[in-house]
Amino acid sequence: MTLEIITADSLGDIRHGFFTRRGGASSGVFQGLNCGPGSSDQTDVVAINRARVAEAMEVAPDHLVTVHQVHSPDVVTVTAPIVGDRPKADALVTATPGIALAILTADCQPVLFADRDAGVIGAAHAGWRGAQLGVLEATVDAMVAIGANRESIHAVIGPSISQRAYEVGPEFLEAFLDLDGENGRFFAGGTGDRVQFDLPAFGLHCLRQAGVSAEWTRHCTYSDPDRFFSYRRSTHAKEADYGRLISTIRL
Repeated sequence: MTLEIITADSLGDIRHGFFTRRGGASSGVFQGLNCGPGSSDQTDVVAINRARVAEAMEVAPDHLVTVHQVHSPDVVTVTAPIVGDRPKADALVTATPGIALAILTADCQPVLFADRDAGVIGAAHAGWRGAQLGVLEATVDAMVAIGANRESIHAVIGPSISQRAYEVGPEFLEAFLDLDGENGRFFAGGTGDRVQFDLPAFGLHCLRQAGVSAEWTRHCTYSDPDRFFSYRRSTHAKEADYGRLISTIRL
């Protein structure tokens, strides 16, 4: 099956893509394009999937660069392929042509950034914790540090869990209200004492507060099992593990 790649017109001619699960070599609960080496999928099959993504991005497999994601605000500036252990971080930036920055998600926000004029790009993994800790703002700052102009940066949030599928407990809401009382705008009523969190809206808010233009592709990972992996959906189905989607951008 052919790879399915979601793109954004606002990123222009910079090669990028939010890859769906279609077109991969994995089977079972990982059916399709599982690109997560941290999953329990077969290592060689994950490598085949990542090689297919690298080919689509027109880079060698070792130039498809990822990090060991830990839900942090940490950003790595990449100037060459990473050799050895991947650094613990949740975002990458570069001004080096030929390197594809990539992040993995399965409900969290994949965010791709570009300042086309300056030739600086970024990619971030932003779940609720990373977004709350400031990973999106940190990515923008790191891009500016290597030559980007804040007002020229455009960010696109890819397939993520939507508000209607993201029910959380009262302690989750309280943590966000403790951070900023205005954060109540990102929650809607749920069942009983549960509330529904709008992760993409929070991400858009963080990005716009950081001074960049931003949009969401409006794809919900939870609600479309044929196209997307979802940690929460797999948990609800009591599956043993789940696949990871890949999103990538290169100069």
